Amino acid sequence: MKNKPLAFLTLFLLALLPCFLVADVIILSNGARLEGEILQEREDRVVLDLGFQLITIPRDEISRMQSADPEAVETVVREGIYRIAENPRERSVRDNVETIGEAVVQVRTPTGLGSGFVIDPSGYIITNEHVISGERDITVILYEQRDGNLENISFRNVRIVALNPFSDLALLKVEADREFVTVPIGSSNDLRQGEIVFAVGSPLGLERSVSQGIISLRNRAIQGRLYIQTTTQINPGNSGGPLLNLRGEVVGVNNMKVSGFGVEGLGFAIPSEELKHFLHNRDAFAFDPRNPNAGFRYFTPPGEALAQDGEDLPRP
Repeated sequence: MKNKPLAFLTLFLLALLPCFLVADVIILSNGARLEGEILQEREDRVVLDLGFQLITIPRDEISRMQSADPEAVETVVREGIYRIAENPRERSVRDNVETIGEAVVQVRTPTGLGSGFVIDPSGYIITNEHVISGERDITVILYEQRDGNLENISFRNVRIVALNPFSDLALLKVEADREFVTVPIGSSNDLRQGEIVFAVGSPLGLERSVSQGIISLRNRAIQGRLYIQTTTQINPGNSGGPLLNLRGEVVGVNNMKVSGFGVEGLGFAIPSEELKHFLHNRDAFAFDPRNPNAGFRYFTPPGEALAQDGEDLPRP
């Protein structure tokens, strides 16, 4: 009989436990993350219950807020040729890479290489225009987990769909009878200074490389165009790969870096809003193979062709 009040209290707390396990999340402009219950929202401030303390957070210090609504389900929906995420949850860089890693590809041509990412299960891929500029012989290399092992799969049947050299964007299509893992596209307009972002790509041909940094400035003007400035390491080979936020959304297309003695942490990416504009108007940038400037076909040199056929090359 003496233990009845204690047992009742225990049952009561257990019933309330799921409510406390689900927390609202506030991301500050400096990248800090706070979890608790939002008690009050005002135009200039938000009151958050941390469980042991109430804090008031100025609105201008908040990057974004995530509701703890248990009914909110994280989904990916189609938006034309690409995908967007609804109610995405923030995850660590490691967890994000495990989820979207197979959507990042290496793009090779006879004269160089870069990175890219899949935006549609049928095989549409985004990369930089300069990665494939003047080329028609394009190979896309996908890295896929099979039975616990990582396998690289090459696709040679790659079609150029659209090009825009002014925004340095290109849309490719892998012609293959399969579905591809995709990565959703987010909004670069929601980025805040200090927000954590990361890049996945093939710098100097080192595939599946991940680098992490922050947003230095959301809208840096360079030669009349806007770029995302980031401290994330962007090196040759990263071009065309995705710059992602912690919700696993593409917020930019890695494009270039400033290099020089004593210069570090100056990387630039094309905003995802410009990418969306390119995709929505891809018919205006449709690739025309009849254009003499559209690309060139490279033939195998005679000597190399003989060697590939197993014939001995004539000695001088």
